[in-house]
Amino acid sequence: MLNRLKEDIACVFERDPAAQSVFEVLTTYPGVHAVIVHRLSHYCWKVGFKWLARFIAYLSRWWTGIEIHPGAEIGRRLFIDHGMGVVIGETAVIGDDCTLYHGVTLGGTTWKKGKRHPTLKNGIVIGAGAKVLGPIEIGAGARVGSNSVVLKSVPAGATVVGIPGHVVDPTAKKSTIALDEVSGKMDFDPYGLTADMPDPIAYAINRMLDHITTLDKQIETMQKALNDAGIKCQETPICTLAGCEISDSYKKDSH
Repeated sequence: MLNRLKEDIACVFERDPAAQSVFEVLTTYPGVHAVIVHRLSHYCWKVGFKWLARFIAYLSRWWTGIEIHPGAEIGRRLFIDHGMGVVIGETAVIGDDCTLYHGVTLGGTTWKKGKRHPTLKNGIVIGAGAKVLGPIEIGAGARVGSNSVVLKSVPAGATVVGIPGHVVDPTAKKSTIALDEVSGKMDFDPYGLTADMPDPIAYAINRMLDHITTLDKQIETMQKALNDAGIKCQETPICTLAGCEISDSYKKDSH
């Protein structure tokens, strides 16, 4: 028990540069409090004291602003940063060395009994406000961007953003992360995002704009060739999506 507490405190210093002292972490970090109290409520749940487990979880929610169902299974060194509004459902499973930010929901999508909440493998970071819903699996080392809504399983090492969530890098590594590497010095992106992260939707739009620009140039060349050949060809008004000038004739027609 004492070793687990030491791990919980140590992981805070690894992932939160604002942490100043052990005393501060023990007395002012609701994420640490919620995890500690959950161990007690989970034990009561496993041995059959269901009401007591739920009551302890209820007190923890009132105290920390974090709601963890006593039936949820949580691994070692879970860090819930800020924590307000975090909800973890009954059948959720969280691996080791995971990081959750405020507003995260690990929720279900059905009223039926059985497995209905997500399974998080080791070393996962879920950004603020993200919703991971249903009995899906988030692979080891994956990242979920802030305010994303994830409804499908995510491969290991991938980064997911958007509503609904889509993988930013389809060629993400599939290998799992060794626990000693993660617990030693964890290399994670706060809130599951980086400043230089590519966006596949923006990439697709840029490719479309490039294609439209090429077509515009080809049409302009064809029109010039027809006019040079004596075939009168009226100039086609061109309006790009990048905020360029619109021809005068097009402006008159639009009015």
